Amino acid sequence: MNIKVVRGNPTPEELAAALAVVRVRAAAAAAMPPGAPSPRDSWSDPARIAGRRVPQPGPTSWSRTYWPA
Repeated sequence: MNIKVVRGNPTPEELAAALAVVRVRAAAAAAMPPGAPSPRDSWSDPARIAGRRVPQPGPTSWSRTYWPA
């Protein structure tokens, strides 16, 4: 793995912190079973929010527009 600093002048401590984050994320990605959805895929899945009830037009719909169902 090669990391190249293209802008700025980071200290050795800042480089060590950035490398630690990259290594932890790489280890977490490698530990996931094959075929499992990544957390990003789960977050952007439209089915995650499709189950919510959308307020329907009517005399009391204004009171349901702010509060989640």
